[in-house]
Amino acid sequence: MNQERNMKFMQIAMKYLPEAQELLKEKGLEVQMEMMQPMLNLLLKAMNDAYELGASEAKNN
Repeated sequence: MNQERNMKFMQIAMKYLPEAQELLKEKGLEVQMEMMQPMLNLLLKAMNDAYELGASEAKNN
């Protein structure tokens, strides 16, 4: 995976992290950043897959 792209994806994820934490808090779950790390890693994988899909489709068009 592209390290620079992952950094950009992480910046996007961090932008929305407070909103995610608030949603979880409303459900009675207090989460800290270290608890979110596995989910952020999974999100990065999904974002990379979506990027690759878009790149592939762009090549085919």
